[in-house]
Amino acid sequence: MTTDPLLLDCDILVGHEVTTGRWGRADEIKGVLAASGISGGVVSGLRAVHFDVPSGNDEARQVADGNGWTACPVLDLRDPLGAEKELERQLAGDTPPRAVRLAPTAQSVEPGYPAFGHVVQLLVNAGLTIFTEGDVRKVGPALRGLGARVVFLDTHFYYLGDFVIMARSEPGFHTSTRMLTGPDSLEIVAAEVGAERLVLGCRTPFHETRSVVRRLLTSKLGPDEIAQAGSRTLETLLEPAC
Repeated sequence: MTTDPLLLDCDILVGHEVTTGRWGRADEIKGVLAASGISGGVVSGLRAVHFDVPSGNDEARQVADGNGWTACPVLDLRDPLGAEKELERQLAGDTPPRAVRLAPTAQSVEPGYPAFGHVVQLLVNAGLTIFTEGDVRKVGPALRGLGARVVFLDTHFYYLGDFVIMARSEPGFHTSTRMLTGPDSLEIVAAEVGAERLVLGCRTPFHETRSVVRRLLTSKLGPDEIAQAGSRTLETLLEPAC
């Protein structure tokens, strides 16, 4: 008798997506997750991504606490001094975060900018996992050689080779499964660097959650590898650094 693996989405967004006008509301998110067989995951606030970091992070925490999810605060790369203060506020809270989300593309900050490098170093020094949006070919090189624990949320199967090349020498590099829809993309990552580098990510409710889940569950990965990618890697990344 087989049982369905525990599934957790590392890429949940709540709030208003200003570029499309769409909303991610808690009740909608819960419905999509339940219909997709996902038990929970990591949630960040779009308000924090776009224009108001403290209140957006507070909103995400409130939603997470109300649903048993994990809150992942966002820092504003456009304002590195403000990012310092917000990180201090987060770490001083009753439940300090184990991860922080970065949105360099949405915030128009290139990985080569001083602000990006400064904020990343703060997160590495704090032992936090970094969830980052953006082109892995641009963001990845800026994170090499730091000992960073990273989940690349936007790795496209067109650029899978770039991720694998970097991940071979960076044990902390992981990728969301969201855009790895090409033939054998998940299988290639597992074969090259291990299934523990895969993290189920669906960007609920702004992406095709069911399709991402189905791709993982019908892949050629073994049951243990599917369970690893489905939740165990994320759980490990959210543990305190040694």
